[in-house]
Amino acid sequence: MNNFFLETIKVQDGKLFHLEYHQKRYESVLASLGVTHFQNLQLFLNPPKQGLYRCRVLYSKDSLEVSYHPYSKRSITKLKLVFDDSIEYAKKYADRSKLDEHFAQKQEADDILIIKNKLVSDTSIANIAFFDGEKWLTPSKPLLQGTTRARLLDKGEIFEADIHVNDLKNYTKVALLNAMIDFDIIAEDKIKAIYC
Repeated sequence: MNNFFLETIKVQDGKLFHLEYHQKRYESVLASLGVTHFQNLQLFLNPPKQGLYRCRVLYSKDSLEVSYHPYSKRSITKLKLVFDDSIEYAKKYADRSKLDEHFAQKQEADDILIIKNKLVSDTSIANIAFFDGEKWLTPSKPLLQGTTRARLLDKGEIFEADIHVNDLKNYTKVALLNAMIDFDIIAEDKIKAIYC
């Protein structure tokens, strides 16, 4: 299953969001596998005209499948810290078994926050950013280079930094970043209450 990859694209009333970033990552993944000719994803996408959907593009070197799934945002207000110094998820693999294994440890939390080599990386479904009182910082060593993260870095709205697990208490806000929720602030002020 590690030969299959995903792109998750937000669709609202027929509009595809930030397709150029998904195209770029799709091409980057295939290029790393030796592919030199790429499909234009736009040609394969015919989203529903009404409602909010998650467009799921499942692809490999030799295939591409598209499906649409109604989307409702999951409420996340508490994160369980999970430590794993060997986890790898550099490409958006269809096989999420290691992430799912860690997610099963969340207990009373809504999601997990993965700590690798004492540095903050990602949650199970999103990149993350922290406000230091002046600017928003996102881990410089995420598990996955998300498309929303890339776009906000390009726009200068967030900045990369090594974020040590012991420094989490120093930040005043927390936001999650992914294609479906964009930039979603999940904690303000009572920041210590978010981690367990």
